[in-house]
Amino acid sequence: MIAPANMFEPILEADPTFAPAWDAFLAEYAEAGELPLYILLSELAVHLIDRARRGDVAGFQKIFAEVERWHTEGDAYVSEAATIGFLESLQNQLGGNQRSSDINGVLSADFESYFGPETQRWWRKLDRFWKGDTSSLSHDT
Repeated sequence: MIAPANMFEPILEADPTFAPAWDAFLAEYAEAGELPLYILLSELAVHLIDRARRGDVAGFQKIFAEVERWHTEGDAYVSEAATIGFLESLQNQLGGNQRSSDINGVLSADFESYFGPETQRWWRKLDRFWKGDTSSLSHDT
């Protein structure tokens, strides 16, 4: 089972360009008892959008394979953070639930091709949630 303490190791292996953000995050929150990983997940979303904007998608398959693992093998915190921390940040940065929204040359569809089935399921559940279906984020819908 993937725990918060080890959820970023594979991301850093798949995307070494995220290491400076990781190091800055650790330095900033060195005194925190528990790391606020949702902040880092939002930074990861922005980082990947910036990379996509530059056409630098090397390693995206591995990154999103790890996001899929967060959904399927993560403990309760990790699996929820994969959706609410990472995917929701990605959607918000890409213009909310407007799937055709083009934020400086980057579309939601540019990321969806990398999603595994569970990540895709939670992505769509977030879409439904933002369209008013407040029950969509429960595990049984």
